[in-house]
Amino acid sequence: MPAVPGLGSLNFPWMESSRRFVKERFSAALTPFTVTRRIGHPYQNRTPPKRKKPRTSFSRVQICELEKRFHRQKYLASAERAALAKSLKMTDAQVKTWFQNRRTKWRRQTAEEREAERQQANRLMLQLQHDAFQKSLSDSIQPDPLCLHNSSLFALQNLQPWEEDAGKMAPVTSLV
Repeated sequence: MPAVPGLGSLNFPWMESSRRFVKERFSAALTPFTVTRRIGHPYQNRTPPKRKKPRTSFSRVQICELEKRFHRQKYLASAERAALAKSLKMTDAQVKTWFQNRRTKWRRQTAEEREAERQQANRLMLQLQHDAFQKSLSDSIQPDPLCLHNSSLFALQNLQPWEEDAGKMAPVTSLV
């Protein structure tokens, strides 16, 4: 405790008892357990994990055979997998892992292809709609000069292009 200026180092009984209480409480908390405190992250003091095996490199012949088999058959039964592993001088686990990874890659590729096809179809539809709209504008009946100045008559005249008998109807030229 800091000394109060002018009072020297006065200790009141209540100060001493609270100091003793904190000290006793702290030592009592540590005594029964005697836990060693870990420093740093809790996972640092664990046993180190086993080292991963280095990535296996397959030969071109092995990859070619695996790809051919995958093209024919996406899944292998355990007996088929064991036979393929033996013929390629690989372990059963290597063939199994390769097929799992290849199926994941295949799913991603097919999803990307479907998305690209969907986007291409959307672009084609928009182009066809745009072309049809442009054609309808160019094929529409030439506006009557009277209709150009009267918005109601202009709207009526523009309804004609999608009527079946649009060619038979004469443009409105005057008001009655």
